[in-house]
Amino acid sequence: MAAAATPAAPEQTPKTSASVSVPFDLSQPPVIEGFSPLPKVKDETLKEKFMRKTKENPFVPIGCLGTAGALMYGLRAFHQGKTRQSQLLMRGRIFAQGFTVVAIIFGVFATALKPKQ
Repeated sequence: MAAAATPAAPEQTPKTSASVSVPFDLSQPPVIEGFSPLPKVKDETLKEKFMRKTKENPFVPIGCLGTAGALMYGLRAFHQGKTRQSQLLMRGRIFAQGFTVVAIIFGVFATALKPKQ
């Protein structure tokens, strides 16, 4: 019988990181031929962005505040044992959430239909 031959493993050479060169600078954005990105006007702070978005669609923050208020008062009433008032406030919370969702959808459609500047 013939003895089974073991396959020879290919020689593995260790790769050094010193010999690897990076073909481009990772700290800069890539240069794409025929593409020029629009320049950034300015970075907005969180407060500036919140104020701009609130002016564009003021019903979303109103709905969020209504939802949070109804939730807080409903939980407080539930904790105090006022089940009737708690149920009414939880229903009000659902209404406020629906109002907020409709306001968001309305804002998305209004933004999509607004002509580009």
